[in-house]
Amino acid sequence: MDAGWHAFWSPVRLSLKVSLTASLLVLILGAATAWWMSRRSFRGKVVVETVFLLPLVLPPTVVGFLLLVALGRKSWLGRAVDWMFASPIIFSWWAAVIAAVVVAFPLVYQTMRTGFSSVDRECQAAARSSGANEWQVFRYITLPLAYRSLLTAYLLGFARALGEFGATLMIAGNIPGRTQTIPTAIYVAVDSGNAAMAWAWTGATILLSFLLLLLTGRK
Repeated sequence: MDAGWHAFWSPVRLSLKVSLTASLLVLILGAATAWWMSRRSFRGKVVVETVFLLPLVLPPTVVGFLLLVALGRKSWLGRAVDWMFASPIIFSWWAAVIAAVVVAFPLVYQTMRTGFSSVDRECQAAARSSGANEWQVFRYITLPLAYRSLLTAYLLGFARALGEFGATLMIAGNIPGRTQTIPTAIYVAVDSGNAAMAWAWTGATILLSFLLLLLTGRK
């Protein structure tokens, strides 16, 4: 019984850990990028934004393969990380976080871009004319007025990170107790004929996703 309970909770705990970390990182990254892009106009902006949105439409395995190439030991980035931390990032829980951040970024970016665009520019201009710098405008005017979009972006990022499978499997693998998240655990359970555990993890995912959607709808 204890072994079964541990086997159930291990992927759940790791999924929550990965999702919480990834959702915070992608919220900061998405908000900063959306704020910068909403205030800039330059040639090729549409192309840049299209690149930002690519993970939304690309197959997760393609995203995972590109991350594997970029972060593997044969790449300069992978070698740099290996040198800095004396350990490769591939097949670690941080690899799962990176995969989740990449696939969740388009949702967070689009949500925050829409939120920032809806903020009254006259309020921002009035703050600037009163002597506020850009950081103060962002902190005291833009963020409070766009907080609903901020909350929605965070919840969507968390939900997307929680359900990530393809890219995670490519760069983090499926190591029990180390990189096995709920989606990869369900895959293994189904493949091995363990329907009971597959249903247990599926139920946990549905419950978490339902609560997130409920929070999004009540924001």
